[in-house]
Amino acid sequence: MTIQWFPGHMAKARRQVTEKLKLIDVVIELLDARLPLSSRNPMIDEIVSDKPRLILLNKADLADEKATEEWIAYFRKEGIRTLPIDALSGKGVNKLPELCKELAADMLAKRSERGMQGRAIRIMILGIPNVGKSSLINRLSKRSVAATGDRPAVTKAQQWVKMGDTLELLDTPGILWPKFEDQMVGLRLAASGAIKDELIDFTEVALFVISYMMHYYPERLIERFKLKELPDDRIAMLEEIGKKRGCLISGGNIDYDKAAEIFLRELRSGKLGPISVERPIDWEMDEPIGKPLSLME
Repeated sequence: MTIQWFPGHMAKARRQVTEKLKLIDVVIELLDARLPLSSRNPMIDEIVSDKPRLILLNKADLADEKATEEWIAYFRKEGIRTLPIDALSGKGVNKLPELCKELAADMLAKRSERGMQGRAIRIMILGIPNVGKSSLINRLSKRSVAATGDRPAVTKAQQWVKMGDTLELLDTPGILWPKFEDQMVGLRLAASGAIKDELIDFTEVALFVISYMMHYYPERLIERFKLKELPDDRIAMLEEIGKKRGCLISGGNIDYDKAAEIFLRELRSGKLGPISVERPIDWEMDEPIGKPLSLME
């Protein structure tokens, strides 16, 4: 399976972001806490350049807390401040204005030295589709000013959103990159729901997640699907899920695609518990956990 998705409005959004950047004081990079590096557009470093930046790990409530701590340490080594949040519940979001002020301190000091009146700190929010930008903006503004949805690419235009007298946020459409050079990135994104389901192979994506869970969260699989013990391999595990969820076809065979779709729905809704599908160590491995057989050398 090769996952690629780059709608025309995303290419336009990249051009608009580059044009608007000169107006921005602080860039907020919104990532999915369950798969931070895979949900990080590699073009962002090139686009943002040397602007002060803050990384927010959204959906932290759905992620493994221990794995999230590993990611915070990872980005700290890169010199980037990182904050885990949950935009829907608001957890951690109240710390954002103060952090933005800290990051914009040099700009504010220079403006003060020139005798210029203070103005709101201008912030740009960047992130791939379905990572929660609109939910964050609505939470910060305390009103529904941005469209939200559980489908990627809900936001298709830029807009300025005022946050009192201290902050102004520029929302932007989610930007994916034209090609995933690492297909493991595509699998992780597909598992999270960042890519339209019509474009993915449910079975291959589910088998990836099952492999990851068999390694890091075996007890969750046993508990959720009421098993006596863990099966020997990921295909057998998917078959068990199919049996438990009634995904049977003629002859008593398993409807793998249906079982995989149900499994992914449960994963995304948090019914399998807080789970991360990526850790820093995954990027150091020659054969990442869950790598499809079709990608094995």
